[in-house]
Amino acid sequence: MNGHIIQTVYIVDDDAAVRDSIAELVASVGMRAEPYSSGQAFLDAYGPKHPCCLVLDVRMPEMSGLVLQQRLQARGATLPVIVLTGHGDVPMAVDAMKAGAVDFLQKPYREQALLDSINTALAIDSRCSSLSETQDQLARCVSTLTPREREIFDHLLSGKTSKQMATALDISPRTAEVHRRNVLRKCEVDSTKALLSLLGPTIQAASQDNA
Repeated sequence: MNGHIIQTVYIVDDDAAVRDSIAELVASVGMRAEPYSSGQAFLDAYGPKHPCCLVLDVRMPEMSGLVLQQRLQARGATLPVIVLTGHGDVPMAVDAMKAGAVDFLQKPYREQALLDSINTALAIDSRCSSLSETQDQLARCVSTLTPREREIFDHLLSGKTSKQMATALDISPRTAEVHRRNVLRKCEVDSTKALLSLLGPTIQAASQDNA
């Protein structure tokens, strides 16, 4: 596979014809399709995988698409969801959007419209995965810092130079620079600019969460 990661599209729909049609469409553009006939069958088999998304029928017996979304959220699953709906199910689709679905399409859907939605969902999943990996890297970094290095780390976030940090912490500029280099090494970056670039999406996400 030469390191190529196959994108996975989960399909949950109780209509076999719809499942097969979407699976063929997904496979035709080089993606992997995993079809399921019910929400419970999907939950029983699902394990986190990236990059992936879910194409979900909103109206199904036993477990609706909305209930499946809620079950996934309860598990902490973050895969993007595209909801398929019949003409009379638009209010249900709106509820699914409020519950976090990234798009909804009415049946019969246009193939290109569905592919466009799938590509958008996979791009969202990729960004979320990248952000999660960045947050994990930063958490590992911060956990290894000494108390003094953590002070230096906080000053780096505010854009202070080694000289300014030295003044703020009442240490020599040379000592501040040594601590700065240690922080960068532990965070696996080679410059303050790279550290701030790494922190950029994390800080943005945190500000959005607190908005």
